[in-house]
Amino acid sequence: MPEVTLNNGVTIPQLGFGVFQVPPEETQRIVEDALAAGYRHIDTAAAYRNEAAVGAAIAASGIPREELFVTTKLRNGEQGNAREAFQNSRKALGLEVIDLYLIHWPAPSQGLYTQAWQEMERLYAQQQVRAIGVSNFLSAHLDTLLGAAEVVPAVNQIEIHPTFQQQELAARSRSLGIAVEAYSPLGQGADLAEDTVTALAATYGATPAQIVLAWHLGSGTIAIPKSSTPGRMLENLKAAAITLTPAELAAVTALETGSRIGSDPATASHSQL
Repeated sequence: MPEVTLNNGVTIPQLGFGVFQVPPEETQRIVEDALAAGYRHIDTAAAYRNEAAVGAAIAASGIPREELFVTTKLRNGEQGNAREAFQNSRKALGLEVIDLYLIHWPAPSQGLYTQAWQEMERLYAQQQVRAIGVSNFLSAHLDTLLGAAEVVPAVNQIEIHPTFQQQELAARSRSLGIAVEAYSPLGQGADLAEDTVTALAATYGATPAQIVLAWHLGSGTIAIPKSSTPGRMLENLKAAAITLTPAELAAVTALETGSRIGSDPATASHSQL
């Protein structure tokens, strides 16, 4: 599995496994299946309410801790209390150190994300977390954060898939030394039916999902697909063996429509509590 080196030297597997909208009662089984398939990068969040089940799966797997990369995220409603929220996540996961901790949304109407970041910087300085970053941050949010920050975020996790790429934001993040990570990397399945994707899948004898994930990998983006089916988990991992040509990468990039699936970070203010 290829890795991306973050701006502090920490490496992250470029293809991970996400558990957004995975019911807590199913999470342990699904994450155990993902780990058995070969995933070593698991992405969760306090707002998903399945951190404890992710931790149980990690404990049951017997995989050495140093071989795993675990991400979780700070709820919007806990930005004013980031240290306690972090400790609750760490306890739920059963981990001494979290690999990556993200501010889940800027929630700009609260005006708290710089305060949260400064507390996360202290957690990072105390080596309770190996890297800190943000999610759903637009350029304006990054500007505000960096105006008060001592540590540049390691990651900006944003919605990216062939029909919604946020190219300017991704380029700006990278120009600041911030790695770009894609959530909803398959467009929640909708992008898999695009003619360009299905034609490339036929060319490579691959699944459409493998083609889209290969596009992410070839673009230097970290991606966190999810699946509840072991066979599909394995198929998605095999995307790492596909190298699209520059022309093929460009053909997938040309699918941009500007159609967002998730909330707009400029206005999203849900508490997640």
